[in-house]
Amino acid sequence: MNLRIIAAITRKEFYHLIRDYRSLYLAFAIPLILILLFGYALSLDVDNVRTVVVDHDNTPGSRDLIRRLDASPYFHVAAHLGDSEEAASWLDHGRTILAVVIPPDWTRNIQADREAPLQILLDGSDPNFANISAGYITAFLERENTTSLHRFLNRQGQEQMRPPLEGRIRIWFNEDLESRNFIVPGIIAVIIMIVGAMLTSLVIAREYENGTMETIKSLPVSAGDFIVGKAIPYFFITLADVLIAILMGQVLFGIVMKADFWLMIGACALYLAVAITLGLFISAAVKSQLVANQIAPIVTFLPSMLLSDFVFPIMNMPAAIQVITYIVPARYFIDILKGVYMKNADFTLLWPNFVVLFIMAAGLGALNLIVLKREGM
Repeated sequence: MNLRIIAAITRKEFYHLIRDYRSLYLAFAIPLILILLFGYALSLDVDNVRTVVVDHDNTPGSRDLIRRLDASPYFHVAAHLGDSEEAASWLDHGRTILAVVIPPDWTRNIQADREAPLQILLDGSDPNFANISAGYITAFLERENTTSLHRFLNRQGQEQMRPPLEGRIRIWFNEDLESRNFIVPGIIAVIIMIVGAMLTSLVIAREYENGTMETIKSLPVSAGDFIVGKAIPYFFITLADVLIAILMGQVLFGIVMKADFWLMIGACALYLAVAITLGLFISAAVKSQLVANQIAPIVTFLPSMLLSDFVFPIMNMPAAIQVITYIVPARYFIDILKGVYMKNADFTLLWPNFVVLFIMAAGLGALNLIVLKREGM
C-alpha cells in the first residue's frame, strides 16, 4: 500500500464530510439523540402497572387488600370504580392495564374459611407486558394466601408450616435488574452501524454518480489504497461517537463498564471495521446512492436492532431466524458489550466473538477488493 495515496484519498474524503452538513448531522446528531431517547424513554422494566379496583365488599378487609396492592412497587391503583362494566370500559379505552374486582361477602368468606375468589381483568394487547403483569399479580395473591393460611393455623392453634422448598435468589451482573444498564451500552452497536455502515454505503456510489470514478481508475491507485483511504475518516468519526456514547452513559445514567477500557475500544474498532467494509461493499456493488440508501438500513440498522439479542431475545425466535442471526455482526458485538459492561469478562472469555468479527471484517474487505478490481482498479 502507498501511504501517500491513502493520505490523499483520506484528505479528500474529510473535505467532502466537512462540506456535507447532512453527513455530519447523521454522524453526530443522530447518535446523541438515540442515546438520550433510548436512555430516558425506552425501558423494558415493568412497574407501576396502572390498576383500577371494583370493591363490592367494601369492608376493612377489602380496603386493606387494596392498600397493600397500591403500596406494592409493581402496581398503582389509579381509580376505585363502581362496577365491572365501568372497569371493562376503562380496559377498552386503554386507561388501565389491570382491573381487580372484589365480590360481595369476600371478607366474610375468608373469615369463615371458605373460598374467596377475586376477578382479575388484564389487558393482553401487549403480550409481554401482560405476562409480566400477570406474574406480578399472581405473586401478590400468593403472598396474600400465605398470610391467610398463617392466620387460619393460628386460629386452629396449630404451628405454622414452613414450605419445604425455598428458593434463595442471588442475581449476578445486573443486580438491580435495570434494563437501562444494558440498553444504553447496547445502543453503541446501533450507532456504529448507523455511522459506520450507512454513511459509507454512499461513498463509492457517489464517485460513480459524479463521474469521478473513471478518473480515479486512470490514476495509480490500487483497490486497497482506495478502500483504506475512504474508510479512515469514517473510522475516526464513528470512534469519536463511541467515546461520546461511553461518556454520556457514565455521566447521564451512571453506567460504567466493569471490564478493561482498552478491551472495549478494541472490540469497537473490530466491529467498526465490519460495519465500514459492509457499507463500502454495498456502495461498490449497487453504484447508486438512492439504492444504497434504501438497502443499507435493511442490511445494517434493522438486523442490529432486531436480530442481535439487543431488544428481542434470540432464544425466543423461530429456529430459522435463529440461524440467520449467526451472520449478523451485531450479535457478537452485543455479546461482547454484555461481558464488558456487566460481567467484567476478559479476552479469554470473549475471544470467540472477536474471532468471528475479525473473519467478517476480513471477508468483507476481500469482497470489496474483488468488486473494485473487476471494475478495473
